[in-house]
Amino acid sequence: MNTFTSRGALAAALTLATLALAACAPAVVAVTGTVQATATPLTSADGAITEDDGFISVGDSVSAFDEELPAIANLDPELRAAVQAAVTAAESDGVVMVVSSGWRSAAYQQALLDDAVARYGSLEEARKRVSTPELSRHVTGDAVDIGYTDADSWLSQHGARYGLCQIYANEMWHFELATDPGGVCPEQKLDAAG
Repeated sequence: MNTFTSRGALAAALTLATLALAACAPAVVAVTGTVQATATPLTSADGAITEDDGFISVGDSVSAFDEELPAIANLDPELRAAVQAAVTAAESDGVVMVVSSGWRSAAYQQALLDDAVARYGSLEEARKRVSTPELSRHVTGDAVDIGYTDADSWLSQHGARYGLCQIYANEMWHFELATDPGGVCPEQKLDAAG
């Protein structure tokens, strides 16, 4: 078994474990990078967060080519094209790449931040993992979260060919267009707060 296959199997096992735990926990959001598991729907001041806000349901494998979904359709066109090119190249290497989060509404981003504050106990700790709606590159359509772990690894190694760079050292799944195709990616920031 190659490294990517074993990592993919591990990611799948962790996903199932996360879903099982989420089913038992009250209103918990576990942001693992490849899965956003919710026991109950996220809500904002305006109501439930839906697909129209860019929400991708637990267990859904969303393709970068699913352009009818707001999470994909509302991405910057250059970012979307770069991710689609990377997905195609990764497939030829036997790596399956999905989008676990793309564009998000400001309400969705705020709900994620509010949940992180509740989970981590302070805005300061939450901000290391979740950006504000005003600063989030997801809200502007300029960021995408990639799953599975082997796909994240592949994209970390090959993403610069497409202009895609891992931005935060603590988020191996978060990519943005941060260089010209074939260029050099900038040094990673420590976390979303830095």
